[in-house]
Amino acid sequence: MDKQSLFVQVANLEERIGELYVELGSLKQKIQELIEENQRLSQENERWKQVLVSGETTAHAGEGIDNLYKIYQEGFHICHLKYGSLRTEGECLFCMSFLNK
Repeated sequence: MDKQSLFVQVANLEERIGELYVELGSLKQKIQELIEENQRLSQENERWKQVLVSGETTAHAGEGIDNLYKIYQEGFHICHLKYGSLRTEGECLFCMSFLNK
């Protein structure tokens, strides 16, 4: 086998490794999104179980804002930019401005 074909094989391997790295990054992002969605759905499911057990079926004035505040306190965004996604970097100015209206 000559040097030129070895270089071509190495170049092909490097290109494939690069493609796999990009694919791995995409998969990691999707896994993070699924984890966040799973956590959100688990919390929502638990909340609905509590509603069913306590017999609460009617909404009261101001309850919507209270629920959004609870969601925010549980670590999720309530702003229009990232609604429902997990807050991983502390407080969100958009969420806070919404709550302070």
